[in-house]
Amino acid sequence: MSTVAVEVVYRGIFQKSLARNIVRSIVFAARKEGKIGTAFGRYGDSPERNGIPAKQFAIVADTAEELEENLAVYQAHEVDVTINVDDTLCKGVESWAWYGLEPINKLTKPNGTLIVTSRQTAESLIEDIHQREEPFSLSIIPGVPSFSGLWVYKDDHTDVRILGTLCKVCPQLVSLKSMVEAIKDQGWSDLKITSAEKAYERATDRPVEPGEGSASVPFSFELPGWKTMEEGLVIRGQGAGGGFRGGEEGFQPDRNEVFKKWSTRSMRPVVNFETCIKCTLCWLQCPDTCFDVTPDGLFDANMEACCGCGVCEAVCPVPECVTMVNEAEFNDNNSQWEAWQLDKDGYKKWMTVLIEKEKLVERTHGFHHVGQYAEEAANAGDN
Repeated sequence: MSTVAVEVVYRGIFQKSLARNIVRSIVFAARKEGKIGTAFGRYGDSPERNGIPAKQFAIVADTAEELEENLAVYQAHEVDVTINVDDTLCKGVESWAWYGLEPINKLTKPNGTLIVTSRQTAESLIEDIHQREEPFSLSIIPGVPSFSGLWVYKDDHTDVRILGTLCKVCPQLVSLKSMVEAIKDQGWSDLKITSAEKAYERATDRPVEPGEGSASVPFSFELPGWKTMEEGLVIRGQGAGGGFRGGEEGFQPDRNEVFKKWSTRSMRPVVNFETCIKCTLCWLQCPDTCFDVTPDGLFDANMEACCGCGVCEAVCPVPECVTMVNEAEFNDNNSQWEAWQLDKDGYKKWMTVLIEKEKLVERTHGFHHVGQYAEEAANAGDN
């Protein structure tokens, strides 16, 4: 066996325990077969703040020398399998400022596999995934993203379902038998073993051919070399901003051109401009200053600056004026206010469909309104 590398791309803090369970289990299973491996998190300059994309790796080899050769790098240059535990990250990963946006499949080897936890269809996911010049396979594990937190683990079997699928799509890594033994050794329940076995039986993959997928070019930056750096540390002040879209009315803050935060979010706000009372709370409370004040006194969220935290929805006093909607519903970061100005009836129909659809889905994290936690706790007591 040649060296096999697996990466897990996850949301910082929310899915850290999940990612760690997956890569550790891979190494435990490999040792059952006399192989040697290690699991580690990718070093980065950014802490794992809420929602920031992060990575963990598992590398398995036949010999210690072979393993060490592959570890003498900053991160794996390529992997046999990429595991994405939040399907909204199919749009790209921007967790380390100097890289710009990395396609989710950037490190996936030609003919490798991308495993995604999602309720979307393959065609819907491929629409977001950036095109490759080489073929790869897409394997979908039906399910919503497993969000919990750093200290509280959501044991919904996502980990073992991924591990069972991994054994099927990458048989050269470890066998299902070894993975089941590794699951037992960690004291996990027989039900989780059953979940892993069922995932193995049901696993399928869909070939993705060169040229399939999103044709958008991921943004990147020209980095200064060490010879061009200035003496000392220079932090340039950010301008105050000016009128909306460069005009004389409204207000739009200056934003750092190279600091885009949209890959951090799994939800985004949708605004009902007709019911907005112009109370300014979303604009004042947004921690990322992503709202622009329009000439008519409304508030348009800049979707490249929005991190999807949901504060705007929480502070808005008007029901359903601001509603957080799953990021998978969108294919661009265009201005909602401009779309409303162009076709107000069309925008209202589009917005209504999204909001009604969102009501039918249980949120993976966060709350829709102030007091929701207390309401759910009271209902749980009644049951």
